[in-house]
Amino acid sequence: MPPIDPVALTADLIRCPSVTPVEGGALVLLETLLQGAGFDCARVDRGETANLIARWGQKGHPRSFGFNGHTDVVPVGDAAAWTVDPFGAEIKDGVLYGRGATDMKSGVAAFAAAAIDFVRDTPPDGAVILTITGDEEGDATDGTVALLDYMAKHDEQMSVCLVGEPTCPNHMGEMMKIGRRGSLTCWFTVTGVQGHAAYPHRANNPLNAMVRLMDRLAGYELDQGSDHFDASTLAVVTIDTGNPATNVIPSQTHATVNIRFNDLHSGASLSEWLQSEADKITAEFGVQTELKIKISGESFITPPGALSDMVAQAVEAETGVVPELSTTGGTSDARFVKSHCPVVEFGLVGKTMHQVDECIEVAQIEQLKSIYGRILRDYFA
Repeated sequence: MPPIDPVALTADLIRCPSVTPVEGGALVLLETLLQGAGFDCARVDRGETANLIARWGQKGHPRSFGFNGHTDVVPVGDAAAWTVDPFGAEIKDGVLYGRGATDMKSGVAAFAAAAIDFVRDTPPDGAVILTITGDEEGDATDGTVALLDYMAKHDEQMSVCLVGEPTCPNHMGEMMKIGRRGSLTCWFTVTGVQGHAAYPHRANNPLNAMVRLMDRLAGYELDQGSDHFDASTLAVVTIDTGNPATNVIPSQTHATVNIRFNDLHSGASLSEWLQSEADKITAEFGVQTELKIKISGESFITPPGALSDMVAQAVEAETGVVPELSTTGGTSDARFVKSHCPVVEFGLVGKTMHQVDECIEVAQIEQLKSIYGRILRDYFA
């Protein structure tokens, strides 16, 4: 049997229109391929989300290497702005185009191809486990979380895990992730008293309170960074009143902030701080202030050690580049895996992810498969 072509597999996955939460045929394709290669597969669908776990080797083996990734993609957006069919998987001048080409059907194809070739050519004393979700780009409540719940119930265990998200900013091999910042979103509602703009003393303008609150939050220095993280950030992302009248003081206004935080904070500690700042505004302006908070993930770090060293050495061997150990960027499903086992992330250059004409160099996909294959050989050596 010839080696699995990761480029052809990526193209086949791109042709599956798996926009969250639609499965689109991507997991069916992978399940068929992996079962044919001797992997035990199970669909772990929950709610509207399709998920797949595939294991080669003994369940519960103390040496079980895991990969994690997703086949769902973000919407196309303005289809007329694309110069190619978003789900056509067209290759031009050595570049593969399509939604998911970068984020992250290429990563899934690379680790699936590497895993199949590895267990066929050099069957290891251990297990190789692939966890693939259809709900990473959405709320992520029934994706990797559901897979981990299933693993706990059925005594499945990864010893270590590599998430195949695109991690390199500009060129192949330059960065891997050993942690991620936490993410918190807070929606504020401030309610005052409506009135005539010519008689502001007869009203209580909620915008005055909201603007003061947003200014205080935006100007506050959360920290100056930690050993492995940059400084935490808070961004005011919207202030909405929806008042079409120029002579009316509104009764209510809304605003939203997003915080990306390092390991000096927790979602709970930041929630308490936001509430205390809102309480100060309530007392100062005599308004009503309500908060709604969503913590998308806590910050985490996998300390540099055996796992990150092994991945970095494989990257250097295949690319000639020593990857930087980073915690930058947004969230990923590694935030869930970190409670199951040590986890790091390494993948392709992510410059075009979520963009019109999303694309990736064919050579990078082939290189990524080689890196993942070397990691497997090194882990089971």
